[in-house]
Amino acid sequence: MSGERITASGNAIPHRFYHGTRADLKPGDLILAGRRSNFGTRKQSSWVYLTGTLDAAIWGAELAVGDERERIYVVEPTGPIMDDPNLTDKKFPGNPTQSYRSREPLRVTGEVTGWQGHSPERLKEMKDRLEQLKAQGIEAND
Repeated sequence: MSGERITASGNAIPHRFYHGTRADLKPGDLILAGRRSNFGTRKQSSWVYLTGTLDAAIWGAELAVGDERERIYVVEPTGPIMDDPNLTDKKFPGNPTQSYRSREPLRVTGEVTGWQGHSPERLKEMKDRLEQLKAQGIEAND
């Protein structure tokens, strides 16, 4: 495991990170905690989220609230990151989605273009499932 960074839970951290959103950002921009979440009731978020997989970033972009174009940015954390307990503890033990969060900003270093989203059917399934969870009072922890 030479050169790999490891989270507190013992998982290896990838060397490239992504952030899916509908925000229009440029290289050098910072994604900050303390803004309204892209999801659910849009409460103020005390975290910023990032992932080591393009697929998880695609979900982030597709499920983000708003009418702007879906975007995926390459980002670098400016401080410590930790496993995202919304996914690792509840849905995917061991963090196979490589989902993380941080209280420190993420710096945009580039944008991924030419990516392919999920099928309309798969996207509808995910949105329906999120609505079911919302009706049960289950929303992402913050």
